[in-house]
Amino acid sequence: MAKGGRRYPLVVYTHMINRWWPAIFTLGIALLGLSWGLRSWGFEDWRWLAFTSIGGLNIFLGILLLIIRRSAYVQPFSDHVKLATPFLRLNISYKRFRRTTSANMGALFPPQSVSAWRAEIIQPLAKMTAIVIELNGYPMSQSTLRMFLSPLFFKDKTPHFVILVNDWMKFSAELESMRSGSGAAPESKKKNVTSSILSRLPNKDK
Repeated sequence: MAKGGRRYPLVVYTHMINRWWPAIFTLGIALLGLSWGLRSWGFEDWRWLAFTSIGGLNIFLGILLLIIRRSAYVQPFSDHVKLATPFLRLNISYKRFRRTTSANMGALFPPQSVSAWRAEIIQPLAKMTAIVIELNGYPMSQSTLRMFLSPLFFKDKTPHFVILVNDWMKFSAELESMRSGSGAAPESKKKNVTSSILSRLPNKDK
């Protein structure tokens, strides 16, 4: 089994879930309170039972979101990187990597280039640095990936993933360490190795 590194929570998911679960949970509590009031005021059973059911469902969804908040993460392995979300588990082989770069989220997704609701989500993340993994091809169809992943994983239509974690420097260092150890070294390292080998060859012109 491939050796796994540290799990880095995906900020896009934790940020969105942190926005949603308190509101959903609070709504559930409010609906339960309303159902109790309807029952006390002598309303028909189906009315307060309906509010009780909806309130209970909202509380359950709020707790579920809180539980799965940490199920979205990226984890480097010795031969691939794992991208895990609540709805998708994806292993990306280092052989697919072209290069990795860092970029500011605000520069990747300028407010004027995205919809209003997406710009609202990006605003608190705009100053954070993301790792962009450029690929020579996706491990599955792009349409499927866009169906199950947040739009904030894709800056354009080229094969790549935008990875946003809290400690991008540590993630980048661990990713490159795992990647170079797998034999799929970055292009710059390969060039250095090639140059070193060539420098050792005898010069026939001497």
